[in-house]
Amino acid sequence: MARAGSRDSDALQRLLACPRCVKARLDAVKDGYRCRRCETEFPELEGIPWLFANPGVAWGEWRQRLDFAQKTLAADTARVAASLEDGSLRDSTRARLEHLRDAYTAQAEALGALMAPLELGTLEAHYATYLALRTRLPSDHGLHTYYPNLHRDWGWGEGENRRSADLVAEALAGAARDTLLVLGSGASRLAYDLHQEGAWGQSVALDFNPLLLLVAKTVCAGATLDLFEFPIAPRSASEVAVRQTLRAPAPARPGLDFVLGDALRAPFAAASFDAIVTPWFVDVVPEELSSLCARVNPLLRSGGSWVVFGSLAFSNRDAAHNYGPEEVVEIVADGGFDIPELREETIPYMDSPHSRHGRREQVVVLRARKRDDRKSPPRHVALPDYLVKSDEPVPLLEAFHLQATTTRIHAALMSLVDGKRSIDQMATMLAENGFMRRDEAETSVRNFLIKMYDEAHRPTGL
Repeated sequence: MARAGSRDSDALQRLLACPRCVKARLDAVKDGYRCRRCETEFPELEGIPWLFANPGVAWGEWRQRLDFAQKTLAADTARVAASLEDGSLRDSTRARLEHLRDAYTAQAEALGALMAPLELGTLEAHYATYLALRTRLPSDHGLHTYYPNLHRDWGWGEGENRRSADLVAEALAGAARDTLLVLGSGASRLAYDLHQEGAWGQSVALDFNPLLLLVAKTVCAGATLDLFEFPIAPRSASEVAVRQTLRAPAPARPGLDFVLGDALRAPFAAASFDAIVTPWFVDVVPEELSSLCARVNPLLRSGGSWVVFGSLAFSNRDAAHNYGPEEVVEIVADGGFDIPELREETIPYMDSPHSRHGRREQVVVLRARKRDDRKSPPRHVALPDYLVKSDEPVPLLEAFHLQATTTRIHAALMSLVDGKRSIDQMATMLAENGFMRRDEAETSVRNFLIKMYDEAHRPTGL
């Protein structure tokens, strides 16, 4: 499998800064970069700078997520193989399952080959540093969280890709064309399209998922990759798994770089970019929008443009932070930007030709020009003190109290499951031990076991 070429260290290096020291510059060294101030060394993954604040821990976490992804594929393969042991299967069902089994096997091999550089890493994870810096990868994001985006960006998504690129390019009309940053670039087709067609001198795509950027860098270098798509709602039995050849329309012209790192600790020097694009990003990051504005502002040069693109589907627990478009305009304007220009359009969204699950999405395109400089907020804190300092008291949060109660009941229930007791017997024992009244216990036991049963039969996979 072909790989993308090596980086142009001089052009990219001018934009980079240490994600730990925030402002310190990086020097290019063998196989990576070193901070001039704290002397932290940052490796590369197939030529992509690995600029997490604690690179060793991030490396270790992604290796674990790769291992989990491979084990999930192995379990899925075994589950399908077990189904094939049923001698009463229809021929059509057997053919579909055999195809799916073979696809899982081939996918595991392709994934292992693509991610081999991550497995071969030798960095050590310094857990104390991880805690001190209060950084972490999102616990709900695995290697395959945005896997379908690879196929949309580099396989079948020309309609959506074209429309997205056109909308963002229109918003950037009149912007200076020296440097562009796509923050949270995902599979990076938007960054590629903007770079190819916008005459940018230097474009950088930053994301934290190594699978997405390894694929993007490879195809942008002119190579192809074969990976399977597993549609959510296959149009036919043969489309339960579809081998896709991922490719870029043409090799990227010089000046497109990829960086692995945390967008909330973006590893770039102040005033490095003429424009920043945040696609499908501002409403999903774990930071309040006003703070995010204060992180974007210093990265832009005077008069630089920030384009927000996506659905603005905020889903915070605090309803006060689930902003509508009008509120977003006000918050961005308060963050050192001119009053933003905003438009709404409807575009195709994840509309695979092999799935019945595609849809139309109403998106917001917002352009804000930097009016004045704002000071960067304190570095993003992902963990509170009581999770960092071992001698800090752990607060009895309502969620902790509820979880503790639930866990005790669940533990009691699981201890009663021995293959012999009935629901009626379990309910009686719970009542006798004071967990709940007898008239409540039977329903609770049944609902708990139904949940466990459903979870055991819930499909996994990509």
